[in-house]
Amino acid sequence: MRALLISANTEQLQMPVLPMGLACVAATAEHAGHEVRLLNLMTKDELQELTLENAVSGFNPELIGVSVRNIDDQFMKSPRFLLDAVKNVVASCRRLTSVPIVLGGAGYSMYPRSALAYLGADMGIRGEGEAVFVKLLNALSRKEDLAVVPNLVLAESGRENKTEVLKRLDDSVLPDPNGLFSFPTEFKDQKIWLPFQTRRGCPMECSYCSTATIEGRILRKRSPEIVADSISRFAEAGFKNFFFVDNTFNFPASYARELCGALAGRNLEIRWRSILYPWKVDEGLIERMARAGCVEVALGFESGSRKILRSFNKRFQPEEVRMISEMLDKYGIGRMGFLLLGGPGETRETVEESLEFADSLELEAMKITTGIRIYPYTALAAAAVAEGVVSPPDNLLRPAFYLAAGLEGWIEEKVSDWLKRRPNWHS
Repeated sequence: MRALLISANTEQLQMPVLPMGLACVAATAEHAGHEVRLLNLMTKDELQELTLENAVSGFNPELIGVSVRNIDDQFMKSPRFLLDAVKNVVASCRRLTSVPIVLGGAGYSMYPRSALAYLGADMGIRGEGEAVFVKLLNALSRKEDLAVVPNLVLAESGRENKTEVLKRLDDSVLPDPNGLFSFPTEFKDQKIWLPFQTRRGCPMECSYCSTATIEGRILRKRSPEIVADSISRFAEAGFKNFFFVDNTFNFPASYARELCGALAGRNLEIRWRSILYPWKVDEGLIERMARAGCVEVALGFESGSRKILRSFNKRFQPEEVRMISEMLDKYGIGRMGFLLLGGPGETRETVEESLEFADSLELEAMKITTGIRIYPYTALAAAAVAEGVVSPPDNLLRPAFYLAAGLEGWIEEKVSDWLKRRPNWHS
């Protein structure tokens, strides 16, 4: 079948993001014998309608897939709801063709029914899409009952098929950098960090996190050699900056060490970022990371208060965060810290405690989030319902936030004051 895959994300919340996940879906479908085109709308805001028209008329697809990356910007004070732009893409496709439209992506997967209804597509794939998308294309081409396609949600019947995950991530085909990816001319002077995922699933069960909803709790890994081979091909094609978007780069530690060894063994002139869960990180791992090209780590410690860390269901203590931060600094790895203020149990005292703790680490950069976005199927959502912050019928598609009582007004002024005096801190 001919499938047109559209990355509908046009938001550059922190940096331009190339749609690597959608490219994996496209590459896997091509490998299975289907004809696929990938359209990235990141730089096409002003010419979006014409771009879509040219893509549809020039390719004549039999199915259109639309990837949904972000629901909103997670900014409590004045949140921007991002699905209206995606809705316009779906509506444009409807005007141009009558073929089925299927949704997918991380943002969609958190809201498989409500996002499908809001956006007006025919069906959606919740969770990872590579193998499932191939099964969908095969079923449509053979005119089979779509009940055979796992993870599929159908708008017409409301049916939600059984859940299935890739047991072997190596079964997902990684894209050819010379085929699907090229630097958009609009970004030629910007530093593009190519997102790369080596693991899926997270067993940590942080109270506010949506990762388990999207990827499951069972950790699955790509072969380090396959990852290093793919990174090598991208490096040869001109990509020098990579972002390992795995939620916990350091778990399992044995895998992280093996991956760093595989990268270092290629002698690649690359730079990369990763996300560390600040628990059970030893100096040996950090030394290997630095040798393999790691230049920056996102250190999501979220709070400097033991009480709030327990509330978030974190496994670490502030002392471990400090020790890991010092080791990273020793090996010249930049540190971006994160605070998440206002959750259950938060008080003015714990806010002050967290700010002072973060300040004492002397990190290269800090990001502070005030108020916590409530995602479905999380412990935070259950707490929000119990406290009357949201009502049970609320599907949470529209941004809703948790802010502990007694912090309204005060916390915004407090954070604003800290930011003014610290140029490397931002919200």
